This record gives sequence, C-alpha cells and structure tokens, in this order.
Amino acid sequence: MSEPDDIADGQDHSLDPRVIPMQRVAGGIFAAIQSVALLVALIVALLAGDDLDGWVRGLLPVAWLLLVVLSGLVAYRWPVLHYRHTSYRVDEVGIEIRTGVYWRVVINVPRSRVQHIDVSNGPIDRRYGLGTLVLYTAGTDHAKVELAGLEHGRALRIREHLLPSGADDAV
Repeated sequence: MSEPDDIADGQDHSLDPRVIPMQRVAGGIFAAIQSVALLVALIVALLAGDDLDGWVRGLLPVAWLLLVVLSGLVAYRWPVLHYRHTSYRVDEVGIEIRTGVYWRVVINVPRSRVQHIDVSNGPIDRRYGLGTLVLYTAGTDHAKVELAGLEHGRALRIREHLLPSGADDAV
C-alpha cells in the first residue's frame, strides 16, 4: 500500500473513470423505476378518466414515451458531463473539490477543520471498486462534504492523509 503522503501531491485529479458506467447503471435503475411508476399512473388515468378528451387520451402515452426516452438519455449522458466537470486536489493543507456542470462549486476543506471522515460504498459502488469520501467539518455551511467516484483504496489513503496525525480521540 502506498504511503499517505503520495496522495498529497497538489495536482488536480479526475474521478476514477469507472464512475461513468457506475452512474449509468444507477441512473438506468432510477429511470426504470420512474418509468414503471409513470406507466402505472398513465394506466390509472386512462382507465379512470372517462371525461378525458380523445386528444388528451392519445397525448398521455406519447408524453409517457417522451419522458422515458428523456430519462434514459439523461441517465446515459449525464455521467460523462459530471465526470468531465469534477476534480479534486489534495495537498498538505487539505482538499479542494471542484464540481458542477452548470453551476460550478469549489469547496476547500483544510485539514484543521476536519472532524470526522468516512469512506462509504454501496452495492453498485462495490461492483465497480469505487467509494465515496465523506468529510465532516465544524460549522454549518458545507459541514458534510462528499466526493463520490474515487477508487476505494485511494479514498482510504486520502482519509488517512486528512485525519489529524498523532492526535488522540478525546471528548
């Protein structure tokens, strides 16, 4: 395993490229669930809507189909955009996270403000070997900062680097 200090190179890093297919799978699952729920609502509306005009009855399935196609396109295309517009930098001072496709956000978390760090990964993350670094800081604005899409081992090394060294956990 690498030394934690090689993580703090001060260079901008992209997320792990496996985040793209992972987010596509998660987005596809969400789009499928959303499509089924909308289909059930469409069927209920068509069966219960005796007072619907003929053109409305014909328009509802078309609207459902457009929403399904749009959801699928977003689930496929959005992960690439997110990947291109997310980066992070770890140095001796702390971590800087840059993200946002339309609204750009730059979050700097100094090591001195870090209170607790988690590395989590759900079942889809585990399938792709990815994890989410979750930093908890003092304060109210950005008290919880997440960086998803890191290789799990790298997330663990960043956590080890950002934790205060030699400090005892005292309450």
